Amino acid sequence: MKALFLADAHLKDVTDDANPKLTRLFDSMTMVDDLFILGDFFDFWFCRDGRLYPAFTHIIDKLVDLKRQGVRITFFEGNHDFFMGSFFSDKLGMTVFTEWAEIDLDGRKVLLSHGDTVDKTNRKYFFIRKILRSRPFYILQNNIPLTLLWKIARLSSVVSKELTIESDNRLAKKMEAFSLEKLNEGYDAVILGHCHTPQMKEYVIDGRKRTFATLGDWVRYHSYLYYEDGHFTLKYCEN
Repeated sequence: MKALFLADAHLKDVTDDANPKLTRLFDSMTMVDDLFILGDFFDFWFCRDGRLYPAFTHIIDKLVDLKRQGVRITFFEGNHDFFMGSFFSDKLGMTVFTEWAEIDLDGRKVLLSHGDTVDKTNRKYFFIRKILRSRPFYILQNNIPLTLLWKIARLSSVVSKELTIESDNRLAKKMEAFSLEKLNEGYDAVILGHCHTPQMKEYVIDGRKRTFATLGDWVRYHSYLYYEDGHFTLKYCEN
């Protein structure tokens, strides 16, 4: 089995540096079985009646092409992009998870998530997160003209960054500590986004190789994780 994992592209403009690199990566993925996108692929997400933010059309077309070629595509919602199911699942037939999921990779039990809920000490963020994902907020945003909502979303993404801001090293250590607990509980791998620091570490627990990874981002690192025949490799998209 072959799979590719990426997160945190934070796409918002056609001119984003990540766009051409993601396009090249997707064009090279014809032999991959699964693509897992672990949150914050978009810097914001609001879609109504199939109307897309214009800057996202090209990259979504690329994802649709991959699906037609037989690649299974799974999205995990992040702290910037949520309410994604009505478009990606209902309209495009892709899989969308709101937070955590356990998958099987060649008999290996793998835990996946964006990772923004790993750190339980950020109470301000959890309060805002609960409001933004609530039914009343969903109804409210559905009654705002979509073009205005997109403008508001571009501004609000800055607020989300400020609420979750933490030094990369500190957050990476918290995610590693959390993941080690899960690996000791029996998971073979824990893969997370959100941290923006690409890292992969392997351990031997109970005589079995276990893997922890945070995927980095497509703002600074253009990094992703590749899986093939039982082995994970952290890779970087070249210029």
